[in-house]
Amino acid sequence: MRLAQQQIDRARAGVRGVRVEHLGGWPDEPTPLDPAALLRLVDTNVVGVVRVTNAMLPLLRRSAYPRIVNQSSHVASLTLQTDPGTDLGGISGGYATTKTFLNAVTVRYAAELGSTPILVNNACPGYVATDLNAFSGTRTAEEGARVVIRLATLPDDGPTGGLFDDEGPVPW
Repeated sequence: MRLAQQQIDRARAGVRGVRVEHLGGWPDEPTPLDPAALLRLVDTNVVGVVRVTNAMLPLLRRSAYPRIVNQSSHVASLTLQTDPGTDLGGISGGYATTKTFLNAVTVRYAAELGSTPILVNNACPGYVATDLNAFSGTRTAEEGARVVIRLATLPDDGPTGGLFDDEGPVPW
């Protein structure tokens, strides 16, 4: 946290007002998942986002163009998880659960900041080839970044409190 605060302090001048968060976590199924491992995932994928968001809020409040974009996932959608016609591939108990938790946190930030110009949304970049999945993803980082860039550059009257992919809103 100290390093993050130092970077925030150095960035105070000239901040555009966009914070994009992606803190990954390793997937595990819920039954063999060690509670300590789950706590580490929650600390990374949820509590870490809260720490960074709260640290950045003073800068975002002063920004002319404040946006918060968190990285979520299609596997975090309870609607898609429970739809028998939707194939999400392997849904990991740890990763999916913490990203669903992140969705709830994002909704609460959007509600709290609803009377401000700060827009808060979650992005679903798709199955991007990263070290999290041993680079087995079907999308490039550039392709995954499209939705993030779109949400980071929303107009002032853009949506807030939503989950989005390249096609638009994703059901919770």
